[in-house]
Amino acid sequence: MSQDELLVLIYKKDEKAFTHLYDMYAKSLFSVISVLIKNTEEAEDVLQEVFVKIWKNLDSYNESKGRFYTWILNIARNTSIDKLRSKNFNNSQKNLSTDNFVNLLEDSNKLVNKVDGIGMQEFIKRLKPKCIQIIDLLFFKGYTQQEAAEELEIPLGTVKTHNRNCINDLRIYLKV
Repeated sequence: MSQDELLVLIYKKDEKAFTHLYDMYAKSLFSVISVLIKNTEEAEDVLQEVFVKIWKNLDSYNESKGRFYTWILNIARNTSIDKLRSKNFNNSQKNLSTDNFVNLLEDSNKLVNKVDGIGMQEFIKRLKPKCIQIIDLLFFKGYTQQEAAEELEIPLGTVKTHNRNCINDLRIYLKV
C-alpha cells in the first residue's frame, strides 16, 4: 500500500489503515524514540502514544507544509522530548548524585567500578564544587536550567553562566 492510499484510508478512519500505518512506520519511529528515551519499556510506551497522536491529529497534517513521514517523525521527536521533560519521568530516571558517583570510584573492591572509573577520579577532583553540583543537576539528573536554578535557589542567569564556565573547564581538562 502506498503512502497516498494509506492517507486516504486514515482520513476515512478505516481501522485497517491503523494497522498499515503501524506496520509501515513503527520500526523507524521506534529507532528515533529510542535514541532519546534509553529505557526500552518507556520508549515502547512513547511509540504507542505517538501512534494515537498521529491517528487523532491527522486533520492537522498539511501536505503543502511537508512530507507525511516528516510530520510523524516530528510527532515522535516532540512526544519523546515531552516525556523526557515530564516530572514523573525525571523522578523515575534520576541517576546517582555525583557524591555517590565519586564514592563508587573510590571503592577499590569492585572491578567493574575500577574499569569504568579509570581516570575519572582525578578528573572529578579537579572540578569546583559548584561545577559538580550544576553538572550533576543538568547532565546526570536531566534538570532544565530553570529547574536547576530553582533547586539551587540562584538566578537562572547565574546557572547559565556557571554551566558555560564549567563546560569550558571540562574542555580544558579533557584538552578538547
